[in-house]
Amino acid sequence: MNLIEGLTNFNLTKQEATLYVLLLKAGQLTGYEAAKQTGISRSNTYTALAGLVDKGAAYVLEEGKVTRYTPVAAAEFCTNKINRLEEIKEDILQQVPVLTNEAEGYITIKGVQEIINKLRNTVKQAQARIYVSANSRVLELLKAELAEAVGRGLKVVIICGKEFSLSGAICYHTTKQNEQIRLIADSHTVLTGDLQDDEDSTCLYSCKRNLIDLFKEALKNEIALIQLQKGDING
Repeated sequence: MNLIEGLTNFNLTKQEATLYVLLLKAGQLTGYEAAKQTGISRSNTYTALAGLVDKGAAYVLEEGKVTRYTPVAAAEFCTNKINRLEEIKEDILQQVPVLTNEAEGYITIKGVQEIINKLRNTVKQAQARIYVSANSRVLELLKAELAEAVGRGLKVVIICGKEFSLSGAICYHTTKQNEQIRLIADSHTVLTGDLQDDEDSTCLYSCKRNLIDLFKEALKNEIALIQLQKGDING
């Protein structure tokens, strides 16, 4: 993700993000100077600068008849946005209907980020045990959540490449080259899929007992094979 794209996730338009980065580099600019340096039309520049002020990303400096703009520090701007979203989140959670029953079918989740989000949230919500099989690259994306689960006293079993390790977890090391991932939480939910094709990646999520049992057996067999191979090497 590049800088401009990242800033658009904080409710800035691309033009606003472009001007914000320019202000961070320059310290302060007039609308005329900003338009000249970016090539954005003067009318659009002034509109975008006003947007930055309204969204808490810039301040106005009055110097006589000349209006100049100066940026809010990036860390401060981002933190303010996150804090405000947390406040809005609390308001929403107090008002929305409570989900009484989780869907019991087979749910397809598309896109790498959405899959990672679901994996992370499933680990966070687990209460007793987690079994996960994936390569080291994928596991690094989940390492913070898995470490937190270990810290909560959960049993965490990981089948992974030799490059990955996690203190407090039971790790079975093997060769894992593909992007496939399998995760079972509390013998209640299962996720399986791959992160091979970026936005075309898909993952299956389900609470179906038959699918959970199938994948539990598959993971047990994978662990048994690793132990058998290790025994052959040691022998």
